[in-house]
Amino acid sequence: MRSNIFLLGGLVAVIAASVLLKQVFIIVDEREQVIVTQFGEYIRTIQKPGLALKAPFLHSAIRFDRRILVSDAPQAEYLSQDKKRLVADPITRWRISDPLKFFKTVRDEPGARARLDDLVFSELRSEVASHTFATVIGSKREAIMDNVAKSVRTKASEFGIEVMDVRIKRADLPKEVQQSVFARMQAEREREAKRYRSEGEEEANKLRSQTDKERTIVLADAEQNAQKLRGEGDGTATRIYAEAYGKDPEFYRFVRSLQSYELFLGKRSTLLLSADSPLFRYLGGPRPGGDSLPAVEKSIPKVTAIGARE
Repeated sequence: MRSNIFLLGGLVAVIAASVLLKQVFIIVDEREQVIVTQFGEYIRTIQKPGLALKAPFLHSAIRFDRRILVSDAPQAEYLSQDKKRLVADPITRWRISDPLKFFKTVRDEPGARARLDDLVFSELRSEVASHTFATVIGSKREAIMDNVAKSVRTKASEFGIEVMDVRIKRADLPKEVQQSVFARMQAEREREAKRYRSEGEEEANKLRSQTDKERTIVLADAEQNAQKLRGEGDGTATRIYAEAYGKDPEFYRFVRSLQSYELFLGKRSTLLLSADSPLFRYLGGPRPGGDSLPAVEKSIPKVTAIGARE
């Protein structure tokens, strides 16, 4: 029985000691900063982590986060300089720089986020209204957001808030106008494609015309050169024939006769010719000069000649 009383008394003493320690000491975490008040009146600010003394049952500790916080504002519509609607959802990174001012103006984090969202919406609306839609979503988007962050940072300092950065997660058109915008963009791209195709076809026709012209010129020059070469060849052949004929006219006539025999005589041929036909001149018998041509006669195929003298 006594042991149970001692155990109960020890437990009560531990609880009382822990309550007393909490009333005497303030434990400050490295992620926190604390302001101490007495009956609602500000006493001091504690920003270093560790233990700090306070008056038991008189002082109260109000804790604030000292890390970088994020405020993700809901989507809102903005009107650009060229009267186009833009849907954007900004995000703000901030931290509590002055706990006392923060506590006096916005009280807590939800109040601070509400104030920051209003400031960001107001400044972003002003910036978007001074730029075109293409500029906002294009190359100058970062510069625009830097201007917004600078303006919000100046105004948020009145609430003990230091704004680190303001950015847009997504910027787009409202859903009800997206389809019409996409259709217009598609029509513009198709019009540009047709223009490029027509310009390409025109250029191709020019190249074909130029190529056909050059081809005609090349063929004409080639034909002219061929005619010239054929003429020169015919002239050379005629000159050679004339020289050969001038040296030995009888031999020339004999060679021409052999060429004629070769053209129309086969191995077994039958001719119906007159007895005084010029073809019989070299088929047998001596030449007019008296000499025979035995070697030539052997090379001429056997021909049966049937002739009738008129």
